[in-house]
Amino acid sequence: MKVREAHIASYGRRASVQNGRNSSGSVRVGAAPRLMNNLGSILMPDPRRERQILIVLTLMSFTNILDFMIMMPLASHLIREFGISTAEFGLLVSAYAFAAATSSLLMASIADRFDRKRALLFVYVGLIVGTLGCALAPTYAALLAARTVAGLFGGVQGSIAFSIVGDMVPDERRGRAMSMVMLSFSLSAVLGVPLSIYVAGHGGWHIPFFALAVVCCLLLVVAARLVPSMRGHIRAGGPVSLWQGYAELFRVPNHWWAFATTALLTLSGMMVIPYIAPSRVANEGMTEMQLSLFYLVGGAITLFTRPLFGDMSDRYSRAKVYYWLVLLSIIPMVLITQTLGGSFPLQLAVSALFFIFVSGRFVPSTALVSAASTSQLRGRLMSFNSAVQNLATGLAALLGGAMLTATGSGPIAGYEAVGYLSCIIALASLWTAFKVRAVS
Repeated sequence: MKVREAHIASYGRRASVQNGRNSSGSVRVGAAPRLMNNLGSILMPDPRRERQILIVLTLMSFTNILDFMIMMPLASHLIREFGISTAEFGLLVSAYAFAAATSSLLMASIADRFDRKRALLFVYVGLIVGTLGCALAPTYAALLAARTVAGLFGGVQGSIAFSIVGDMVPDERRGRAMSMVMLSFSLSAVLGVPLSIYVAGHGGWHIPFFALAVVCCLLLVVAARLVPSMRGHIRAGGPVSLWQGYAELFRVPNHWWAFATTALLTLSGMMVIPYIAPSRVANEGMTEMQLSLFYLVGGAITLFTRPLFGDMSDRYSRAKVYYWLVLLSIIPMVLITQTLGGSFPLQLAVSALFFIFVSGRFVPSTALVSAASTSQLRGRLMSFNSAVQNLATGLAALLGGAMLTATGSGPIAGYEAVGYLSCIIALASLWTAFKVRAVS
């Protein structure tokens, strides 16, 4: 107990000094007492339990991201099964994203009214229902409806998880904590996507969704027992009306720069990512086994690079780390949208570069956004940021799909132009990222 009290006291001293400073570095009078009152209502876990909670949040985010990513490598199966076009497949991706954006818009105003644990468990149950619906979908229309349900709930799971991390982990360690939760992307690429491709090839595209729903049910039980109740932000900020919640969120200019950075970054990535798998098959002639290895190699290397980028985000300016990752991401972004016609090892090298730098950009950007608000507004900030991200995902998938043309079983044309536009948008995000200021 004394260890925990010391941990709380230490965190309170560090946070009160950091958050009690304004943008010029001077200490605001009275800031520390107000913050300590807020912290007093939040039970900070000891380091061991903190890590356990982060692992659970990572695994829950893994299943959520896999539920979204699983559609992309299954593109060839779904196009063949339902006889749909590339644009119609893009709509399956966009339906999830637009539904997620809608629910995130609602949560942006009311997220800080609820216990973060209860909110997390509620949306995770909804994700399970949507995933089961995908597994049972007999038609394209039914699958489209199930993707919409999954998006409504899964779209806000990530923002709730990041809000928990933001409230639980002090700012000087938050970059690494964020990178740990974001390892869920790497895990989905290393384990989930290749395994899903293999299972779908042998048992049908329905099976991966059934398996995912079972894993989600197990994690729901673990999370209910391990994740603590988190209500300190409610007592600190007090309940607000729907419109007042938006007003408090939008009156802070710093939030707008954070949202703009997220929108541009997401547009840049999601114009390209949904069409990697079908372009590898149609343009490069990859087999399903090679496609599995393509994702496996790319995801595996990020298990090492994402924590590295998290550490860098804690040691250096997050905007500067983001700047260099964006510049370095231009190379694989251009390469992966070209028809190289090279050997399979060359394709694996491109995959590794793409996963390292393109996905790595999200580590410093997420840490940057989460620190752009106070604890009382962080839930709303992250929820609206999730809405922005999902809306940008839907628009990017539609735009990317509209720029592509495919004739039957022939190659996909127009992917090069998608890559060039993606690079331009990524460079534009650098300007907004340097406008974001850390608050807490």
